[in-house]
Amino acid sequence: MADPARARKLADRIKEIIAKRLDRGLRDPRLGFVTITDVQVTGDLQHATVFYTVYGTEQERDDSAAALKAATGMLRSEVGKNITARLTPTLEFQLDAIPENAAQIENLLREARQRDEEVAGLAAGANYAGDEDPYVKPREFEDDAEDFDDAEDDDTEDDDTEDADEADDKH
Repeated sequence: MADPARARKLADRIKEIIAKRLDRGLRDPRLGFVTITDVQVTGDLQHATVFYTVYGTEQERDDSAAALKAATGMLRSEVGKNITARLTPTLEFQLDAIPENAAQIENLLREARQRDEEVAGLAAGANYAGDEDPYVKPREFEDDAEDFDDAEDDDTEDDDTEDADEADDKH
């Protein structure tokens, strides 16, 4: 396995060579406006995947893919002449999905912005379901003493009524 830095350098060099060759043009009229976006080389430097985008319609993308497939041998020999590797890697062209992914992300962001605006509109006119401050406040000690005294009085009253009820039951 080759050094990853060497593989990256080779990939950059292949990208540059293919881009220059496509800039000079191919004799294939099917080739549209092609941009090489990235090249990835395997660890053993035997295979290179060339990612590209095509500006235009779906038909132009298909035509450009066919033109690149037909020109693969010529482009590989061009790469072989201009690199210093012992073996020339095989080339595989793959349409890059960056524009479609970017459009999908843009649509999702637009939808999220619209939902945020709707929620902000609802929040502006909203009222609290309960108190504005729902947290329980600590009681003051004076109030606790009064509540405790009231509780004792309540207990004695309950005891008196229970005694009276028992007396009624005996008679």
